[in-house]
Amino acid sequence: MATVVYRLLGISGSLRSHSTNTAILKTLATRLGNQSAMSLLSLNDIPLYNGDLETQAMPQSVVALKEAISQADGLIICSPEYNYGTSGVLKNALDWASRPGFNSPLKNKPVLIMTSSPGVLGGVRAQSQLRETLSATLSRVICGPQIVIPGVNQKIQDAKFSDESTIEFMLAAVDNLIQEINLLAQRSIT
Repeated sequence: MATVVYRLLGISGSLRSHSTNTAILKTLATRLGNQSAMSLLSLNDIPLYNGDLETQAMPQSVVALKEAISQADGLIICSPEYNYGTSGVLKNALDWASRPGFNSPLKNKPVLIMTSSPGVLGGVRAQSQLRETLSATLSRVICGPQIVIPGVNQKIQDAKFSDESTIEFMLAAVDNLIQEINLLAQRSIT
């Protein structure tokens, strides 16, 4: 029997060249094993959402975003917390990806959310905001223990996330994501 390889798409909510969130995703990608493969999508070229553009030629970066989401079996989003919420760039990308409403590539897409912060709460308020936004897009947000990473700046060494206990916790959450992907696949077969 052939081994199924799950295609996961990692999306960092930060544009910074030395982003801790991107470092978390890159580290996680190297630890997934042979059952899953994660590619990372940059949000650098996504323009500000403008509904008028939907009636014209869609920006190529938005087409690429929506195509990458469509082709992925599941998403792993890692976001910083800015002023008690998620980053504007991530919210903007989700706004683009949510179109057309109720029939977007996010509909029924399994999504694992992780947040991080240099502070003691680990981005828990950004996590709450992301859960609310993704529920509006009809995404299937993975329930269970929330992955919030406090004091993230001290957990990055040589551009890699180094907190082994948190990595193990994240890998267990990825297993939950894969279970949700399998559940959806079984429902579509029957």
